[in-house]
Amino acid sequence: MTNSDAKVWLITGSSSGFGRSLVEAVLKHGDYVVATARKPEQLDDLAQQYPETIHPVRLDVTNLQDVQAAVESALDQYDHIDVLVNNAGYPAMGAIEELSDDDIRRQFETNFFGALSMIRAVLPTMREQRSGHILNISSFAGVVSLSGLGIYSATKFALEGASEALAQEVKPLGIKVTLIEPGAFRTNGAGSSMVTPKHPITDYAETSGKMIDVMRLSHGNQPGDPAKAAAAMIQVVESDDPPMRLALGEDSANGIVQKLDAMKAELEAWKPLSISTAFE
Repeated sequence: MTNSDAKVWLITGSSSGFGRSLVEAVLKHGDYVVATARKPEQLDDLAQQYPETIHPVRLDVTNLQDVQAAVESALDQYDHIDVLVNNAGYPAMGAIEELSDDDIRRQFETNFFGALSMIRAVLPTMREQRSGHILNISSFAGVVSLSGLGIYSATKFALEGASEALAQEVKPLGIKVTLIEPGAFRTNGAGSSMVTPKHPITDYAETSGKMIDVMRLSHGNQPGDPAKAAAAMIQVVESDDPPMRLALGEDSANGIVQKLDAMKAELEAWKPLSISTAFE
């Protein structure tokens, strides 16, 4: 049983980064958390501090049996799920040609198909409740793709496209969807979590190679504070009229505006050719 005024959150990738910061913030906020991770023992300190309101669960989002078991465990523990946060993911950095087929497929399995599996597993209970909020952790790179980020961006672009449609499908059922688009935050994304090419190609040293160097050099010095990102996500969930998209960080907000302005200018410049393709 739960306090009827408190929400139940199911958060993937809870052991580090945004996930860990969000779990801590939600617990301090007074809500319940089903905190999932491949190594839930990394949450033992929080389980000791909040024994009544945290429920750690082992979960690999690429394993469909794990996904279903995690949702069932959440429902057994708390009877319902109010918020799903698809946070589990990591960046694969490198030129399109440099990354191996295995690297590319693993990136999609975690960042996109893992999130999709969680959404599909949670939707039946949210539809029955006629309520719920799904937060999909996208990225600045889910709107703006840069050299060296092609495959990572592709997974986030896919998540953005699916989320846009999902929001329209579930709105009449009382379910909300928000894409979170962080810029550079002080997580481990540019550290040990980052996957890079096993066999770099020298022709890409000045493009994707430089981007990898920039990411590595920025590690530990990124401007974004994960604790403040977590507070922003709670504010979104508490809102009666949450946004479809929330950019986090000045770099993300400004970069997305620049991308949209450039797209609009190009569309207008080529509009005569665009509309010349209809039958006479």
